[in-house]
Amino acid sequence: MAELVSGEVVPQEDPPSARRPGPEPGLGGQALVVGALGVVYGDIGTSPLYAMRTVFAVDGGAVRATVGDVLGVASLVFWSLTLTVSVKYVVFVLRADNDGEGGVLALAALVQRSLDIRSRGRAAVVMGLGVLGASLFYGDSIITPAISVLSAVEGLEVVSPGLSHAVLPLAVAVLTGLFAVQRWGTGRVGGVFGPVMFLWFAALAAAGLAEVVAQPGILRGLSPSYAVRFAAGRPAVALVAMGAVVLAVTGAEALYADLGQFGRRPIRRAWFLLVFPALTLNYLGQAALVARDPTAREDPFFLLLPSWAQLPMVVLATAATVIASQAVIAGAFSVSHQAMRLGYLPRLRVRHTSSREAGQVYVPAVNQALFVAVLLVVLAFGSSARLATAYGVAVTATFLITTALLLVVARVRWRWSWRRLVLLGGVLGVVELTYSVANLAKVAHGGWVTLLIAAALFTVMTTWRRGRAELVTRRVGQEGALDDVLARVRAAALPRVPGVAVYPHPTRETAPLALRATIDRFHVVHDRVVVITGRTTTVPHVPWDRRLRIEQIGVPAEGFLHVTAEFGFQDATDFPAVLRHAFPRSADPGGADDPDTATWFVTRLTLRPTRRAGPGAWRTRLFVVLASHAAGQADFLHLPTDRTVVMGARIDL
Repeated sequence: MAELVSGEVVPQEDPPSARRPGPEPGLGGQALVVGALGVVYGDIGTSPLYAMRTVFAVDGGAVRATVGDVLGVASLVFWSLTLTVSVKYVVFVLRADNDGEGGVLALAALVQRSLDIRSRGRAAVVMGLGVLGASLFYGDSIITPAISVLSAVEGLEVVSPGLSHAVLPLAVAVLTGLFAVQRWGTGRVGGVFGPVMFLWFAALAAAGLAEVVAQPGILRGLSPSYAVRFAAGRPAVALVAMGAVVLAVTGAEALYADLGQFGRRPIRRAWFLLVFPALTLNYLGQAALVARDPTAREDPFFLLLPSWAQLPMVVLATAATVIASQAVIAGAFSVSHQAMRLGYLPRLRVRHTSSREAGQVYVPAVNQALFVAVLLVVLAFGSSARLATAYGVAVTATFLITTALLLVVARVRWRWSWRRLVLLGGVLGVVELTYSVANLAKVAHGGWVTLLIAAALFTVMTTWRRGRAELVTRRVGQEGALDDVLARVRAAALPRVPGVAVYPHPTRETAPLALRATIDRFHVVHDRVVVITGRTTTVPHVPWDRRLRIEQIGVPAEGFLHVTAEFGFQDATDFPAVLRHAFPRSADPGGADDPDTATWFVTRLTLRPTRRAGPGAWRTRLFVVLASHAAGQADFLHLPTDRTVVMGARIDL
């Protein structure tokens, strides 16, 4: 059996339009840009450590160190960065924010709202795509910290091959430290990491620029003609190479998921002013080095540096890869918080780590789960080269889902013409389908791990959503109509006691089980009885002047009221604040009518699975297990512990 507190905040399909207040002018603009360097671009910024090396290692060295192949690879990498990151994500996808929030779940919610979907089937398809994209994001979020940190620490083998035995223990120690500091919050972590990443990108640019200046002919790789020539001349090899080239852009989805942490403008400025130029120079420098010295293909990143700079770069790279992991971890926190509020994950304890940026959250349970999963992956694969053969499978599918949802937004919200839509969709579709096809071979070489993780999470999220709906149905039959309870109070002439009694409850139609229990066990009713129903909308933030709806139940003298509070999926579900806004502080603070002295009554439901067999039995048991690990409703609703009464009830599923 499992226990679940009643009065949950229920997702709402058709929310009112509301815009999140913008950041206060002049507050920390440069600090947000630096913070974005430390959080948003950590993942994509450390791809030069392993992307080019993997390209020249695929299929036993099918990509040769000839001028034609090298220029073709340089062109593929540059135009992948340009089309996938600069054009798609930085220019267009960041514009498709859901009231300031990013991530594939937020995008799916925006599409659902934009289409004004009334068909349950179509709404389920749209949100199903969002849930699938979020599940795939989690899958690659586990491999990103592992491959980033391993690839940096493996630089010790270039400096001194005798240090190879220290790579794995050092990587584990670094990852342990990374996950330990997450409790500080994204803002503080980004503030510390930002200057380090600024130094990292400067080092990338300097290392690449030295080789480009020595061999300016490599600049020809900026032309798309060399990518086309490479693909036309050696199509099979180019396809295999694209499976490795995608490693250069795998941080793009994390970039979008972190939108709510920093905002659109700082992310764009950081990309175009520093990150994109630095990455381009470094990739060109690595390509030029391989063309000049084919043996450098073994590790073009570290061999691009003079011997005296290799060890310092290992240290800097290790710090940078720790920061790279921060991007996907912060993204996982954001996506998890959104999933909880939209009704796809159980309530987990969430800590807001910034008083200014509502999107900066820390989810301890997600942090712990990611840490365990990342360590298992590191120990199972053992090297970045083996991880590279599994990396990118899930994220390429997420790319396609994001593109499909983006095109719907462009058509419905931005009023794009079909010609413009087909042009963007065609270009992005060709590139991303190529990524996906090229990564199919990775499934058998470890890519199944991320797909398995994504499948498990998709199952959990859809099971929770379905289980919540079934629970509501079962509760309705057990609770009875609220009007019937009110009629019973009138008929029995129950004595009234002073004070305000508040009952969180998911609907106006039925009576809270805690209210029935109060009447049955104590045979009294408070002077004022307030039933509060919380609803989560598909916009991130709802202002207070649009959040509340107050309804009288019965005649005013009976003192029964119903309050509906609509929350954005990034708003804190603070029910005491709802009560204070609904009923301003009385003239007698601390008196019987003061909202700050109200007593809260919540029902703790004990769930018992009764279905013994059948296709849905395992899902019922899974839902009960998930419910048993959900955070308490009193914490979730910010209820005062000294004025909250918990009453039990049982429901059979």
